[in-house]
Formats: sequence, structure tokens, C-alpha cells
Amino acid sequence: MNNPKQVVDELFVAFREKGGRSYGENVTELQHALQCATFAERDRETPLMIAACLLHDYGHLVHDLGEDIADKGVDARHEAIGANRLRRWFGEEIAEPVRLHVPAKRYLCWKDPAYLQGLSEASMQSLQLQGGVMNEAEALAFQASTHFETAIRLRYYDDLGKVPEMLTPELEHFRPILESFVRTGA
Repeated sequence: MNNPKQVVDELFVAFREKGGRSYGENVTELQHALQCATFAERDRETPLMIAACLLHDYGHLVHDLGEDIADKGVDARHEAIGANRLRRWFGEEIAEPVRLHVPAKRYLCWKDPAYLQGLSEASMQSLQLQGGVMNEAEALAFQASTHFETAIRLRYYDDLGKVPEMLTPELEHFRPILESFVRTGA
């Protein structure tokens, strides 16, 4: 059985121990997560979206491949690692958007050439490692996925969370939201 406080404590240990890693966008992993969740909260998104925004890159915190893996031409598949870990504690409403936030980037690059042109150098590098721009068949299949809309919204918050020196609430601010979604019967 999952204890919500213990689950969130474990998540926060990962953020505190490894959240200082470079995100590649002039912010750390922790800053990026807090910014994404803060933007979602400011936009009055649902608590589920806020939780998914905070946790979407959790996979970066639990793999041990280092900070510069993209420079070495390696895709850590952080979205799958994170979603698989998070499924132990949370439902699909959080785990699936986390898993789909990378395909959402690939989709948006297919759907909107301006989106592709607006990607940072680091995002362009990771896009190539993650399979590049979707083709039409991939895009149509992605559009049909259950969590398509949520993944797209999460992606937009992911793109926003790259502001050096942005002030955000601390991790503990988001504890009640995360604890409310921990599956206690699992």
C-alpha cells in the first residue's frame, strides 16, 4: 500500500539530490519542473495537469546516464523511464501525459512548422535523438491517443519552463497536489 507522504518524500529526494543537474536550457532540472508546474497553476489548470507538469521529466532524475548524454548521441527515453516509475504511485492521468510529452513535441513539429522553427538548440538536438518530426501516419495515430490533448498542453508548459532566474514556489508548495493523487490501494 502506498503512503502519500512517503511517496512524495521519495519524489522530492530525487529532486533535491539530482535536480541541480543542468537541463540544457540555462535552468536546472528542478527549476524547469517548478516553472512548468507554476505556469500551469497560474493558468488555472487542473491539479492533474499541475502534477504532470511537475513530474514530466522525473525520468531524468532516476537514470544514471549523466547530464550530457544528448551530446553523446544517446536518448535516455526519460519519458518512458519516468512514466514507468510514476505508475507505481499514480494513475494513468499523470503517467500517460508524462510518457507522451516527447511524442507531443514530435507531433507539434509535424503540425506546425513555426513550432519546429522555435525550438531551442537543445530541443532540436533531443528531437533528432527522439525520432525526429513525426510522419503523417505517426501523427494521426498520436491524435487518436486517449491522452493526446493533455500531452499537448503539457508540452506547451514544458516549452515555457526555461526562464533563468524565474521565481517559483518551492517543491513543498506542490506536496498537497501530489499527495492527493497517490494511489493508496496500490
